[in-house]
Amino acid sequence: MRISSLMVHEQLQRLGWPSLVGSVLVLLGLAYGASLVPQWQQLQRLQAQDAAASVQLLQLQRGERKALVAKDDPLLDLHKQLPAQPQATDAIDRIYSLARREKISLARGEYSLGVDPKTHLARYQILLPLRGSYPPIRRFLHALLGQLPALVLEDIDLQRKRIGDSELTGRIRMTLYLSRS
Repeated sequence: MRISSLMVHEQLQRLGWPSLVGSVLVLLGLAYGASLVPQWQQLQRLQAQDAAASVQLLQLQRGERKALVAKDDPLLDLHKQLPAQPQATDAIDRIYSLARREKISLARGEYSLGVDPKTHLARYQILLPLRGSYPPIRRFLHALLGQLPALVLEDIDLQRKRIGDSELTGRIRMTLYLSRS
């Protein structure tokens, strides 16, 4: 059945503007109320969690429940993920093989082994002079950090002898963190 626009127009005139505005406001109110339902449900869940936490706190204070002790030590997890101290030579070999792959010349470097007093991790500090062009050096550093996540790049010093030279000379200073187990 088709409703003509003339019939709708006549019904609207009979109802009047106040009732039309009122019905639009009621519809808007219902739509707004429906949009608040998810927030209301989340509020109910949070209030239930708060009540449960309050009960657990009271039980802890009365001694009816023992406090849970976290067994996961993030520092211990870090120690497990790091290479062991005897694997330092493997990591240094990896550094030199990455440099050879990118045709970068690494001269004899300075190496020093120390222990971080706060974390008790072994720190292998490495200072390497290098020579090569910029794009291979950049690829080398990117591969180095991607393949040796325990390596921290601390300083890069690159220089050009003349502006027109494509070869750079410089040095990189990095620290390899190792677990002492």
